[in-house]
Amino acid sequence: MTGRSAAGGNKKFLPGFCGILGNLLFISVIAAFLPMAVPRLLGIEVYEVISESMEPEIPVGSAVYVKGTEPEMLSEGDIIAFQRGDSVITHRVMENRVQERTFITKGDANNREDTAPVSYDDVIGKVEFHMPVLGIVLAFLSGDAGKIFAVFVLVWGAMLHLLAGILRSKEGKKDER
Repeated sequence: MTGRSAAGGNKKFLPGFCGILGNLLFISVIAAFLPMAVPRLLGIEVYEVISESMEPEIPVGSAVYVKGTEPEMLSEGDIIAFQRGDSVITHRVMENRVQERTFITKGDANNREDTAPVSYDDVIGKVEFHMPVLGIVLAFLSGDAGKIFAVFVLVWGAMLHLLAGILRSKEGKKDER
């Protein structure tokens, strides 16, 4: 009768577990940054919504994906992102005044149209897509704390891979005896 002790099974389990966990940590960091990186490669800017002006359509904390569009091609009902001072605002087009090269915009939750027209020169683009909550996550990851956290997770993943290798080599040396 051939058998294997429970301790022997655990010794082979631990290196595999460390390797898998290390891979999962690497993959999770990569996956966390994909919603920011891939759109930028495609010419799409990503912004976090920080006010309630577009609720319920676009809740606070959402990520909005904005693609540059010729202002003349935008029409009533489109949601656009535009620069106003140091802020990026996301509002709905109420009217495209092509002759004046301006838009009349309004936040869905606001009672009236915005007080100042939006110049074509201030338009970043059209909101193509939005995801609730993702803006909060992406804002964290793009900040210093998020980058430090990502490096910390990557270091732990590397350490787990090293540990798995050390455990495998020790197990291999025991098997040679």
